[in-house]
Amino acid sequence: MDIRLSGIINESVVDGPGVRMVFFAQGCPHHCPGCHNPDTHDPRGGAVYDTARLRESIRARRYLSGITLSGGEPLGQAAACAELAAAAKEQGKSVMLYSGYTFEQLRAMAAGDPEVGKLLKLTDILIDGPFLAGQRNIDLVFRGSANQRVIDLPRSLAAGRVYELKLGRDACG
Repeated sequence: MDIRLSGIINESVVDGPGVRMVFFAQGCPHHCPGCHNPDTHDPRGGAVYDTARLRESIRARRYLSGITLSGGEPLGQAAACAELAAAAKEQGKSVMLYSGYTFEQLRAMAAGDPEVGKLLKLTDILIDGPFLAGQRNIDLVFRGSANQRVIDLPRSLAAGRVYELKLGRDACG
């Protein structure tokens, strides 16, 4: 399966807890003013990658704590992102997902799209909601604006309500 990405960071300590491989999905419908990654908005930009090769790349990096799916909007390519998440989970690694959609919107999307549901079930930590320039805060861990939540996704999906994680600066690497 193909996935269109803006880029890949093989080793990051700022895009989630521990050492992570980061995939920046190409294409975003949100177009948040002040977005940190505006070059990811155009769905025709970036480059096309084969998910089988990316899965092998994840497997080869045994030292990783996990992967992070960022963007752009990863949910625009839910099936391909779910393949990457599955590869991480097969290796005992965690999956962190950034989405401009809220938890509540994602649950509704999953009801009509099994690929969205699959990706959510494979995700450990969700950063949800659009970036809001008026709520920008550089002191927040793993997020850019105060409206965004750091969510324990398995617990939240099981309960049907949001359980936020409180991560401090020590969670960064």
